Amino acid sequence: MNALLLCALLAAAPAAGETTAIVGATVLTVSKAGNLDKATVLIRDGRIAAVGADVTVPAGAKVIDGAGRFVMPGIIDAHSHAAIEDNVNECTDVVTAQVRIADVIDHRDVNLYRQLAGGVTAINVLHGSCNAIGGQNAVLKLRWGVDDPAQLVFAEAPRGIKFALGENPKRANFSAPGPRRYPATRMGVAEVIREAFLEAKAYRREWQQHEKKKAAGRGAIAPVPPRRDLRLETIADILDGKVLIHAHCYRSDEILMLIGLAEELGFKVRTFQHVLEGYKVASEIAKHGAGASTFSDWWAFKLEAHDAIPFNAAVLHSKGVVVSLNSDSNELARRLYWEAAKAVRYGGVPEQEALKMITLNPAWQLGVDHLVGSIEAGKQADLAVFSAHPFSPDARVEMTLVDGVVRFDRAQDLAARSAATAAGGAQ
Repeated sequence: MNALLLCALLAAAPAAGETTAIVGATVLTVSKAGNLDKATVLIRDGRIAAVGADVTVPAGAKVIDGAGRFVMPGIIDAHSHAAIEDNVNECTDVVTAQVRIADVIDHRDVNLYRQLAGGVTAINVLHGSCNAIGGQNAVLKLRWGVDDPAQLVFAEAPRGIKFALGENPKRANFSAPGPRRYPATRMGVAEVIREAFLEAKAYRREWQQHEKKKAAGRGAIAPVPPRRDLRLETIADILDGKVLIHAHCYRSDEILMLIGLAEELGFKVRTFQHVLEGYKVASEIAKHGAGASTFSDWWAFKLEAHDAIPFNAAVLHSKGVVVSLNSDSNELARRLYWEAAKAVRYGGVPEQEALKMITLNPAWQLGVDHLVGSIEAGKQADLAVFSAHPFSPDARVEMTLVDGVVRFDRAQDLAARSAATAAGGAQ
């Protein structure tokens, strides 16, 4: 993308604090209100102030014509590796809970802008699946055009971490630099996770005892604190419910293994990622209280991904699992609305529930459903404006707003491209 186009787009973004109204649109609220015809979405200070057919637009508000258009909550991708390029996997150890994706975000990655063009407003940027316990993830708002990577971080999102099961952490498909490391089997992966939590429990007890001695004020000299270990500290925070687990998996046996470990050791899995054999153990996933973030129809790219079906999302949903459809791909992320349409086609998932799979459900999985994922008064104004119903084959995103700020506008994008072409030809 050339500099002229970038400047044109950023200059078009309204200042924060403006009042904006999208009027006359079909609003897919993904809430109890359902779909609203010829409705208005009023945005003030980056939040949704009101939504409905009888909303009064205040004088001086910026008006966006929604006639013939469909407005839905901004799409949330629960599994992304955008904006981190080569900083995906720290493969040198089997447990790397101390590393953080947020430290290496590239806010200039053009894929963020391209995903805005697909209606995506937030992404869960995950560490890779090289480790049984990998690094901490970063939930980002696609505030394209900011000049500091930290400004992309969804500040209210709880911390999260990547776990991985199966072929990747046991190195069945690839090898990392250096000597072959433990584990080489699925039972080894299970034991690595168990041992890490046992060590973290001992570490937590040591700190608790230190704090107890410190509070008691024994002696004139404060007790020497234990040596701080960021790896064990993060795992201890999982036990305390401060960090959400997103676990890469495929096979039903390994899904049951992690559920068993979680219940043995006292932690919860927030989401099973990919989870292609989730349909076999959907009731067990629901009972544990975990969500499932899956593909619509990606499989057979390796042995453990062969036993997949297109009805996976529908079966999981039917058993009470909170399901999302993710991309794991910079390309697929631009068309997640069509991935949701496949849930309607394969399994007869109701339209409202399919829309939730790319909005409210991933918002819950990331712990931000009270802020985003549906169009309701008080929520953050992350919205996608479509030319047609998002499940229609001719649907195109016309505009995407993040916190009430237009971060993608198709008309301005095309105008900027024409201007850039004309300027190039005049040279």
